This record gives sequence, C-alpha cells and structure tokens, in this order.
Amino acid sequence: MASEKIVVCGGGGFIGGHLVADLLRQGKDVRAVDEKPLDEWYQRFPEAENLQLDLQEKENCERAIAGCSLVYNLSADMGGMGFIESNKALCMLSVLINTHLLMAAKDAGVERFLFSSSACVYAADKQTDPNVTALKEEDAYPAMAEDGYGWEKLFSERMCRHFLEDFGLTTRVPRYHNVYGPHGTYDGGREKAPAAICRKVIQAKLSGNHEIEVWGDGKQTRSFMWIDDCVKGTQMIMQGDYAEPLNLGSSELVTINELVDIAEEIAGVKLKRRYNLSAPKGVNGRNSDNTLIRKLFNWEPSTRLRNGLERTYHWIYDDMFSRSQRPAPLAQHTV
Repeated sequence: MASEKIVVCGGGGFIGGHLVADLLRQGKDVRAVDEKPLDEWYQRFPEAENLQLDLQEKENCERAIAGCSLVYNLSADMGGMGFIESNKALCMLSVLINTHLLMAAKDAGVERFLFSSSACVYAADKQTDPNVTALKEEDAYPAMAEDGYGWEKLFSERMCRHFLEDFGLTTRVPRYHNVYGPHGTYDGGREKAPAAICRKVIQAKLSGNHEIEVWGDGKQTRSFMWIDDCVKGTQMIMQGDYAEPLNLGSSELVTINELVDIAEEIAGVKLKRRYNLSAPKGVNGRNSDNTLIRKLFNWEPSTRLRNGLERTYHWIYDDMFSRSQRPAPLAQHTV
C-alpha cells in the first residue's frame, strides 16, 4: 500500500497527528485534514499534504478524500468529560462529518474507511460500579450510550455497518478507551483526565500550593491507553478482516485517586486533595475487555500507565515551561 494515498481526517488533532507521523515514517503518501487553522494543529508535517477544511460540509469531504484509497476518520468535536457533558449538541453535530465522509467515500470508490468510535457507546447500566466488569463489544446493546457524544458515536457505527452491507464500502470501527500521551491538549476545557491531572500536579509543584482539585470522589475507575498503542492498533484494525466494532484500549484498571498517586510519584510531591463532587465525572467504572482483539490479532495495548504517564508528564512540563518563557505580546497604543 506504500504508493496509495491515505487521508487522515482530524490530522491536526491529538490522535490524528500521531497517526500521520507514523504513516509518514512508513513512507506513506499522506493527506492530513482538519478544521483548525494550520498553526493550531497539535502536530504538522511538511511531508504531508495539509488541508484546512470543515468536514461537516459534504463538498469539503469530497475534496478531502479525492484520489485517496484509505480514509481514517478521526475527526470530531470532542474533549474530556468536562466538555462532552456541557456540549451535547456540538458533539451530536459530528454526525455530519461521518455521514458526509461515508457518502463521499462510497461515491469515490475508496478501498477502506475507518471510523474512530469510543467507549462512550457502552450502556450506562453496565458502568455503575467502580469494580466494573470489563466491557465486551456486545455490551453496547441494549443501547444506553453517553448522552450526546456516545449516541453520535453509536449512530455512526451503525452508519458504517449499513454502508458496508448496502453499498459494499469496507468499513472498520475501533472503539477507543481514553487515549493519552504527548502532543495533546492539557488545558482549556477539552483535556482528558491524564493530561488534566499532570497539569494540576505540575501547577501545584511550581506554585508551592500543594493542593489539587479532583473531580468526583476519586474512586471512579478507568483504563488509559498510551498513544503509540492506539496508533498501532488503529492500523491493525484498518488492515484486518474484522468488520464489527472492536475495543481498542488498555485493560489496566485504575481509580482516579491512583492516577493522581502516579502523577505525584513522577513529580516527587504529595498533595492535599479537594474532591469536587459537583464536577463532571462520567460513569463510575469503565474498562476494556480485550478478549476479542487478542483472539483476532494476538495483540492488545500493553504499555503500563506508569511508563506512559511519565513521558506525558515531562512533555506537559516542558511545554508549560516553554509557554511561560515566551515574551508577552506588545501593548497596542493609539495616538
């Protein structure tokens, strides 16, 4: 496939940027597409063809995939729990992106189309206990997805299924579980728990105010997947023969308190914790059952959280420090 053109929609985002980087390392011909201005992309590579396009518009989807054989759709309006609980309509509008990309891909005769789904599709009644039973792919039904964001992902999964059944478009659907790593957002409201915790610990250490706010009671459980595992698994699923949605996540379950413990250990500090019980905290427990991906690929995401979080922490620390050293903008004077 080295000579085929590959498009990464959402290529200016966190996962998309890492995927573009890996494809380029393999010598692939890559087009990266994102709605954000080019200077706001998390990573941008001159070796790729980089386009700024709003993929909610069908004409832009047609332009984005023109001449491409493989389409990775990682594009969505999303963020961490603080964002998706407060922006349900914006999250739902991402359905326009996948709908128009699927229509364009069908008309253009692309070989394969991958839609990045989420563990937020899973039924809420299976995630009420922090001591959660790991979620199998079939646990998305009977449907009771995360309101807004989860329902958009579940609907788009069904769209992929029916474009395969009705039009013969080869579709693939990984369900991501909490991806983290460097070159992602860690402030501004869209950040996810690992990046947010790293930022808070760094701020507490540098300020000398050894206190941290934790959303919820800290007992809620999650698994977190290292970005390199995500990128590898995404390409395996794209190239594989399995057409149904497939978990792509770590099975290493931790509480949010344990996540803070790890960040504190990396930073060499111990902080007082203030628990904000009114803040968005999502479901009480969520973990990835990797039985099926192990059966299909003899592989699963396996990077230990401690190892990945240390690299993430140091990247965030360095980026925060470099931001603090930038000169302030000059004041504007009028005569």
